[in-house]
Amino acid sequence: MKKLLVVDDVPLFRAGLTSALQGAGYDVVGEAADGEAAIALAESEQPDIILLDVLMPGESGIDALEKIRAVAPNCSIVLLTGSESEEDLVEAIKAGARGYIVKDMPFEHLVHSIDQVAAGGAAISPVMAGKLFDVTRQLTLHQEVLASRKPQLTAREIEVLEMVADGQTSRQIGDLLYISENTVKNHIRNILDKLGLHSRNEAVLYAVRENLIVLK
Repeated sequence: MKKLLVVDDVPLFRAGLTSALQGAGYDVVGEAADGEAAIALAESEQPDIILLDVLMPGESGIDALEKIRAVAPNCSIVLLTGSESEEDLVEAIKAGARGYIVKDMPFEHLVHSIDQVAAGGAAISPVMAGKLFDVTRQLTLHQEVLASRKPQLTAREIEVLEMVADGQTSRQIGDLLYISENTVKNHIRNILDKLGLHSRNEAVLYAVRENLIVLK
């Protein structure tokens, strides 16, 4: 039987949820009214699952989540919330939550969600799943826009940057490429303009970071 901890600052809701979960066959090993108490109970009881309220006085559920995972690393945490905030959802996922459930979900659906988490899966309310898809889509579009705005250096400009990285002067680069020193300086000026940088060293660092060149 999975051990479960219930954390919520509303006594009536907490007691009702505990009673219903016990009736559904779960071993509720403790209750807590705030994040600090939840961390202490998680460390002492080592529950399999914690139902953790998001909005509580003092330390929020999301703030407490990482601390709980530190003292009870094998525990799966399901956040309970009355909020449909996309920001809270993303922060919960980043912090390591295995579930994100709105409190007005029918109890049988909550039990099903807990069963999913107990089996090693994850659970999210349908309304929050829709928001997660929206956030993921927005992030993907944002990344595509950033990629499309990335400065495109020509093959010749990359070649010049490689020689700059090797410590060659503009005159030496010109001799090696059979172009004038002024042409080399024009290439370097164009590179800096495209990248919005101010020095050769900055341009070399950018090129290395973006895997445009490899330092020898």
